[in-house]
Amino acid sequence: MELPVEEWRLCAARRWAALEPALRERLAAASLHDTLRLGCGLLRPEAEAPALRRLCRRARAGKEPAAARFYREEGNRSFGRRRYAAAARLYSQAASHELPGSPEVSVCFANRSAALFHLGHFEVCLEDIARAESHGYPDRLLPKVLLRKAECLLCLGRLQDAADALSVVESKIAVAGIMTSPAHQTLLKKLSQLKIKIQEKESCPEPARETCGDIQRKSEFWEENDSISGASSSLRLNFDTERGRHLVASQDILPGQSLLEEEAFVSVLCPGDSLLLQDSAEAVWDTRVTNADLYCHHCLRQLLASVPCQGCSYAKYCSQSCADVAWQQYHRTECSLGALLLTLGVFCHVALRTVLLAGFAEVSRLVEWSHNGDRDLQDPEARCKHLSEAPETRAGTRGIPGCNDDGQYQSSYQAVFNLLPHAEKHSPEHKFLCMLSVVAICQQLQEAGLEAAVLNQESSERRSKPKTCEKTSGELSPEMKTMAEAMLRHVLQLQCNAQAITVMQESESGDGAVVNKKPVRLATAFFPVLSLLNHSCCPNTSVSFSGTTATVRASQPIPSGQEIFHCYGPHRCRMRVAERQQLLSQYFFECRCGACRDELESDVKSVVSLRNTFSCPGCRAPMQGEDMLCCSNEACAISVSRQSLSCRLQDLQQRIKRALELLRDRKADQAIKMLLKCQVDAECFLSPEHLLMGELEDHLAQVYATLGKWQEAARHLERSIEIVEMHHGPSSIEIGHELFKLAQILFNGFAVSEALSTIQRAEEILSVHCGPQSPQIQELQEMKTCLSELPRSILQRT
Repeated sequence: MELPVEEWRLCAARRWAALEPALRERLAAASLHDTLRLGCGLLRPEAEAPALRRLCRRARAGKEPAAARFYREEGNRSFGRRRYAAAARLYSQAASHELPGSPEVSVCFANRSAALFHLGHFEVCLEDIARAESHGYPDRLLPKVLLRKAECLLCLGRLQDAADALSVVESKIAVAGIMTSPAHQTLLKKLSQLKIKIQEKESCPEPARETCGDIQRKSEFWEENDSISGASSSLRLNFDTERGRHLVASQDILPGQSLLEEEAFVSVLCPGDSLLLQDSAEAVWDTRVTNADLYCHHCLRQLLASVPCQGCSYAKYCSQSCADVAWQQYHRTECSLGALLLTLGVFCHVALRTVLLAGFAEVSRLVEWSHNGDRDLQDPEARCKHLSEAPETRAGTRGIPGCNDDGQYQSSYQAVFNLLPHAEKHSPEHKFLCMLSVVAICQQLQEAGLEAAVLNQESSERRSKPKTCEKTSGELSPEMKTMAEAMLRHVLQLQCNAQAITVMQESESGDGAVVNKKPVRLATAFFPVLSLLNHSCCPNTSVSFSGTTATVRASQPIPSGQEIFHCYGPHRCRMRVAERQQLLSQYFFECRCGACRDELESDVKSVVSLRNTFSCPGCRAPMQGEDMLCCSNEACAISVSRQSLSCRLQDLQQRIKRALELLRDRKADQAIKMLLKCQVDAECFLSPEHLLMGELEDHLAQVYATLGKWQEAARHLERSIEIVEMHHGPSSIEIGHELFKLAQILFNGFAVSEALSTIQRAEEILSVHCGPQSPQIQELQEMKTCLSELPRSILQRT
């Protein structure tokens, strides 16, 4: 959720409507500095402030021992049903709610280690066992956990460490004395079995063998740009009043060539909706899994066993190292504001974290400098002239905003600050909402005694309790007003400059033989260098992410002198030109890219219009028209309203959704019947090239793969690929993902020659869009290695 919750938006709208007309006019025309000066006192302590506090109570970000018990018990139930992945996540939730120093947190770690052991994550299991021990796991229960430790070490081939762990178990059993209970007897039996296994492995060591994962990884090299940090020397930075800052090819560029690699200046994980609960008299805890449970809140790596923050239940990390870095850089300030930040949305959170990472000195310097340019906000040429005279630029840099004293454009706070906020183009109501929100954050920081930490004026003890002021007036100090002004600027900037960090996330299915992945928005970030790329509905680049790092690659040949384009979302293959233009209006420009010009200025119809059409229920010919559709076959007189066919399409989509739910519940036979019926119905009114027809084939392939019917699965997926190729082209990333799934099916079905040719084609496409280091490329190479090592006699038969 980028913006504040709806209730707070409505509250701010009512406050705006109640203002005197003269004040509204002044606020509408005010600069960012004057907006804060005029509006800082408009958050009333008797009205808006308590309303916001009530909303914050719905966002549970604090430690709740009752929630910890609930999640631990739910984890035990899942573990008992052998749903180990779900159990591990629930134990993580329980650990995040336990109070610091509570002995129960050690139980959460120990229980989670058991789930991780069953999942085969032995290294991570050992880490959790160590956490359980360091948090005071009860001595009487330790032997069972230490046996698990020995078994992990045994599975990892660390025989001496496993033997040492068993010695510790024996010594603890000896100290405990004679044990006759069934549980104790089971423990002794397990101990004896592990000893025998260690002796067997020591007497018959396994020969060292290379794994498929030991594949030589290709490295990507480029000559780095002298003027643009993280960019290839094949790019140059230009500026003009029509296009603003933009990147241009300084030489011919080949498909797949890396153009830019940039670490986000700041990123914030997007929370799940389940974290915002409805008002309720009873405590309700949600067991739904969100990105907040699956990824590290600092580096965005996928979590197996999260390390919880000791101050709140929301922040979770992949390691203690990430937790420590996050605390030092920003979370010591954000920790107590968790519920407020969840209520006010990701944009406000990004704005706060941006100024915390920049530091007050740099924020204050740039805010003060910006005051001299407020009069130029309505004149881009004057703004450019003003920026060229800034202390950070010198003669010879041509006044390009954001460049430093050496004429370099770096991924720095200065570059972030110089991204356009378009303050004059946002509606006055929206600016007012953003202003009230950042003022609320700064007031709470002041009231919590965190002002000195925000202004970098003290070195806080790690995870020390925040000081509280005995009396607060609600008036922001001059320094906090400076921080609030910068935050307001960043919130407004984000509408046009926020970059979604996406990840290919596995969708739930009944089987893991074929991994079905889809792109999911993981975080919102500022990438100041990536923000230099202008939009095109038919871009010449692809952007991929690894953690908080973005990599831009050429997706097609780019001749020297051509501008480098990035798609902001609305792609010509996914939307008609009218829909694209409407979505792009949020960026305050009218797209005039080649695809839009073709559709607007000629009779060229979009790919979407041509293929995502309805067909005649009678003769299957294409339907034509707007509100009332008529069959294009003159011999057929059938006509039907677009609304009725659209309703029929929505009903079909709901039935497909129910079929996929059956698949997730491991009812594959029922899912097939429902999908086949949906396919027959779809053929009656959708064109053969409609994307939904391709999705149906894809879903059928998934179900047949779940049942191990590889030939049937491959047949359906090949049909899906034909439709995807019609829409997106033969070298698109969409085709790459579909070919990756087909390679998995052919590999599992032992169709060696077909699998090898599909792997080669998938590699060629995905390496252009994602690079040779991507997980999908690595998996394709592993499959190819495994198939290539099969005996010649088998290869000849396939």
